[in-house]
Amino acid sequence: MKIVLAYSGGLDTSVLLSWIKETYGNAEMIAFCANIGQDDELKGLEKKAKKTGASKIYIDDLQEEFARDFIYPMLRAGAIYEGQYFLGTSIARPLIAKRMVEIARAEKADAIAHGATGKGNDQVRFELTAAALAPELEIIAPWRDARYRKDFPGRQEMIDYCTCTSPTRPASWRIPGTIRSTSRTATTSPPCRCCPRMPPTSPST
Repeated sequence: MKIVLAYSGGLDTSVLLSWIKETYGNAEMIAFCANIGQDDELKGLEKKAKKTGASKIYIDDLQEEFARDFIYPMLRAGAIYEGQYFLGTSIARPLIAKRMVEIARAEKADAIAHGATGKGNDQVRFELTAAALAPELEIIAPWRDARYRKDFPGRQEMIDYCTCTSPTRPASWRIPGTIRSTSRTATTSPPCRCCPRMPPTSPST
């Protein structure tokens, strides 16, 4: 089985890559990261993905398409979610899913996978896009899989899965972003062997 995974290189997608590969019978994993303006997060990503189990990784610069076809129309429309939430990283999800479908077809993959939680809206953005463009592709969403939730009931289990070896650091920061916006999360946790130098991040919501 060949699977295309939406990949960022953080704790969540590093664990997902390894877990999906193992759970789906040593599946061939193709990682995909869209460059939509996150800058430093792309450094060392290819090495990290392959070390975690990916057979290859696509890192595609989608900034121009993102600005032209998503950000600009959104601003012109004055789109605000539920009257109060200015769309940031969420507006990029359909574009990421679109490119994942293109890669899946080029690679003759059987499925695409994402790390959106089962309670948030990103799962809808990824999956409706994929369903519209390629209904034949299977969608793997581990956070809705009871096996995954059993293996990882909390973030500590994900950290343990990575076989952490370094002392705890007092403040680990991650600033995911796009050319449209940035968001900030912080936590106290040790770095993980499967995703070196990258602190844990909150699941997508």
